[in-house]
Amino acid sequence: MALHRLFQLSSLFRSAVTVTLRRNIGLSAVLFNKAKDLDPVQKLFLDKIREYNTKAKAAGGVVEAGPAYQKNLTEEMTKLQRLYGGGDLTKFPDFKFPEPKLEEVATK
Repeated sequence: MALHRLFQLSSLFRSAVTVTLRRNIGLSAVLFNKAKDLDPVQKLFLDKIREYNTKAKAAGGVVEAGPAYQKNLTEEMTKLQRLYGGGDLTKFPDFKFPEPKLEEVATK
């Protein structure tokens, strides 16, 4: 009886240790992947995005936009202002929804 009980406890202990080790190994694998360097293609991609971001901040807009781009942009903005009644097209519109006036209807 005691031997049977010992085997039950050892199997419970073994399953608990197995679950704990499995979780720890899974967690350490994720941390290890984050800690080591990225794939060379991913690293190159992220470097280019960061480089473009710094250039865009320095230029204050689109990177390497020449005079043709600015001319096209102003033409399109004037076209849109003419079509939609002017206003500032660079900011989000301000919507106003007035409360509807309801009239009381007499029932017969």
